Amino acid sequence: MKTIEAAPSGRLVGLMGGWGIALWVLLNAGMVNAQDKTSTVMENKALIRNGFDQWAAATGNFFDLLADDMQWTITGSTPLSKTYMGKKQFMDEVITPLNDRLSKKIVPSLRELYADGDVVIALWDGQATATDGKPYNASYCWTMQVQHGRIIRVVAFLDGIEFADIMSRIALPK
Repeated sequence: MKTIEAAPSGRLVGLMGGWGIALWVLLNAGMVNAQDKTSTVMENKALIRNGFDQWAAATGNFFDLLADDMQWTITGSTPLSKTYMGKKQFMDEVITPLNDRLSKKIVPSLRELYADGDVVIALWDGQATATDGKPYNASYCWTMQVQHGRIIRVVAFLDGIEFADIMSRIALPK
């Protein structure tokens, strides 16, 4: 960096040098933040991909990634469309009743996975068999916010007709 000395005291030289250092710090901080963001995006995307891979291979439970105090919103107008506060409520009111209606559990097939910052979006298809022998094939899009290796918030878009059908068609024993 070229400096201009206006006075023998060197004040302007020091000032310009200080600005140069400040600019260097700001640029490098931006690069570090960009690297941190890229690293976080890659880690979050890998976490979700691994969760889907283990689920598909029946070697893990995707829902183990949920934080206990997470929020899960099912969009649309299905019988279960609302925001569930906490993993327990979501599992008790949605996942367990759905699984109880399946003789062959859902096998996910991940179509697309996108990530930006702490948000990962998964577009996927699920195939299963209901307890009445009919297929349960549905498509999903989950927008998941991840913090510290846990999913803290989800907005789920799904095949509302297929989901509502299985939930109303098959009664669970009381």
